[in-house]
Amino acid sequence: MKIKHPSEFKAEVATASLNDIMFFLLLFFLIIATFANPNVIKLMLPKAASSQTVTKKQVTLSVNKDKQYFIDRRAIPTESLETELKKLESDIPDVTIVVRADHSLTIQDLVDILQVGSKLRIKMILATDKKKS
Repeated sequence: MKIKHPSEFKAEVATASLNDIMFFLLLFFLIIATFANPNVIKLMLPKAASSQTVTKKQVTLSVNKDKQYFIDRRAIPTESLETELKKLESDIPDVTIVVRADHSLTIQDLVDILQVGSKLRIKMILATDKKKS
């Protein structure tokens, strides 16, 4: 029996398994992309190397769940919030008000307080607790 050798060499690439490999890679990347970013809006937030003191004098404005206002532990009527803040601004130039609001208050309650500060051009910041993990 005579074995015939091909006279010309033909280079072939076996591509039968490439379809399976590409399918699994595509599936892998789709699953990973879903886990990495499940409906989250990604924001680039500013970074600070150290904390900064805004002013020399800070005054605390506390609001409890019954919407009672306190300026440095001194109770004030709701109607006179604007006049009390105006007095603070005249007594202490460049004052910063630290707003400590109860977590059960609505956003509208907080916006009402911040509008008074904005009207009087007083710097206001919102105090928060550290989130426990």
